[in-house]
Amino acid sequence: MKKLILIFAAVAALLTSCKSKKAPAVVHHPDWTYNSVLYEVNIRQYSPEGTFAGVQAQLPRLKELDVDCLWLMPMYEIGVEGRKGTLGSYYAISDYCKVNPEFGTMEDFDNLLAAAHDAGFKVILDWVANQTAPDHIWMSGKPDTFYERDSLGNAIWEYDWTDTRSLNYEDHGVWEAQEECMRFWLDKGVDGFRCDAAGEMPAEFWQDVMPRLNADYPDAYFLAEAERTNLADSDKTFDATYAWELHHLLNDVASEQNNVDAIKAYLQRDAENYPATAFRLCFTSNHDENSWQGTEFERMGDCANACAVLCFTLPKSQPLVYTGQEIGLNRRLAFFEKDPITDWSDNEFTEFYKKLIDLKHSNPALAAGERGGEYAEVDAPDGVYAFSRTKGKNQVVVAVNFNTEPTVLGLQLDGDFTDAFTGGTTSGLYATTLAPGGYLVLYK
Repeated sequence: MKKLILIFAAVAALLTSCKSKKAPAVVHHPDWTYNSVLYEVNIRQYSPEGTFAGVQAQLPRLKELDVDCLWLMPMYEIGVEGRKGTLGSYYAISDYCKVNPEFGTMEDFDNLLAAAHDAGFKVILDWVANQTAPDHIWMSGKPDTFYERDSLGNAIWEYDWTDTRSLNYEDHGVWEAQEECMRFWLDKGVDGFRCDAAGEMPAEFWQDVMPRLNADYPDAYFLAEAERTNLADSDKTFDATYAWELHHLLNDVASEQNNVDAIKAYLQRDAENYPATAFRLCFTSNHDENSWQGTEFERMGDCANACAVLCFTLPKSQPLVYTGQEIGLNRRLAFFEKDPITDWSDNEFTEFYKKLIDLKHSNPALAAGERGGEYAEVDAPDGVYAFSRTKGKNQVVVAVNFNTEPTVLGLQLDGDFTDAFTGGTTSGLYATTLAPGGYLVLYK
């Protein structure tokens, strides 16, 4: 029997808000970052050629999509020793200051960077500071203490990363060498870094290097692939950290292994544990999740789009779109082999993401960090998660249905609201039926 529950709730003033209890005195975030949308570029799979030029050819399409910042997966020279698969891992680097010849020349990279900047994009690089390839130039050019070693003096690796060797952060020479290489690319004009496995290194390293980089490159943006509160101070460390817990929670709620109350509890914890100024990277997919855990459709089923809506609208969120999501790519991309996307034709997913991106750009209430609007839960039926974000006269109301049956939602709206996906307007007493995995976003 279909679930038909009608609940009316005042959107603007009811229930509690999740306000952070912590805020650093200094905020470093560049102005361009607050309402920005990141886009992760898998260069190898982005075109049949898998080159910098292949990405550059698609800049007009990405401009039409209207994302703000292109995150290029690692594009440095990678190792040969212990290489996995035919082409190897992007994360097994043999020289931080050279480009992977698979993708082209340094001139080709410079051309891509210049063209992206001319088109209005910011460009960040994927920085891999935790480990290198076994045949990295540092292995023979630096002291033995640059790498972690076993009792026999052999350089070691973590997990199943047999094509890498772990750097030793007890040697501060590693700190200096990492900073020097990061500056090489910042001096070239890149706009920052997404720092891979940032939580694997001591926080003291980041707390040492980041204040200098922030001071010398004040418009740069730094993202940590880590969920650690001691990396969330934008002046001392990173602008944004990964919302890994939220990602896994959305997978669980979408697959009926958890419920919407868990999302509410998570937001309360996040507000208490992270400063109001923190940016939290929110996503339904990325290169790791797609290749190893499955597409968002495999993990989230009918709720994949509803989860994407939350990633664009929750407090502190800075949303990420991964290669192919904007066309609804429903396959895992190979990690160590060539596996290109060959058809980039627009479809309903393209329009879906364009509308989400426009929503993020157009509503001050959805800004990340301390500029975002106040959050308040809105009464809704069981299985439906609803909330509002309010900043001055701007208000956004969001509802997503995690039920497996259609569910009726009722709202009492204060003012004239526009539906972000249909363009229709409404006000006052409003009722709608949300399909399983359905969503509603209204704004004024």
